[in-house]
Amino acid sequence: MSVEEVTVTGGAGVVEVPGGQPPQRPDLAPALRIALATGQLRRPLSETLRPLLSMLVDGRYKVTGPGRIAEEWADPVPTDNWPPDDEDRVTYYRTAISTGHRPVAVLLNDGPERRGFILDGHHKIAAYQAENMLPWVIRIAKITEDAQPAVN
Repeated sequence: MSVEEVTVTGGAGVVEVPGGQPPQRPDLAPALRIALATGQLRRPLSETLRPLLSMLVDGRYKVTGPGRIAEEWADPVPTDNWPPDDEDRVTYYRTAISTGHRPVAVLLNDGPERRGFILDGHHKIAAYQAENMLPWVIRIAKITEDAQPAVN
């Protein structure tokens, strides 16, 4: 699992680290959606995730993954309908997972509460849960000046 620090400058500010409310779910570029759906992510992650990272507010972030979510993070907070209403999409991911593929969800961590908000991957996480497996995720956490995010 890789860990990268990324500085966002000139970010669109569409997605903010939440202060109680879930962040807005971003609309991702098709190429990024495909990379996450297949688990085929190029390094460095900051380049692959650039379309998503450019939606964040300016600041420093830690990008971790992809890797299996830690048990204490296994219940991320949805930012869209839960459970997802497209059962065909969940079934598609269940089939992919059961045949050895590892689609990747993206979580935005809120820092001190250590909650993960699902930015992308509601159907993937539902499929992993239906398969009784911990999901594969990428976590994005804002780095604050007064506290560094915890490392798992």
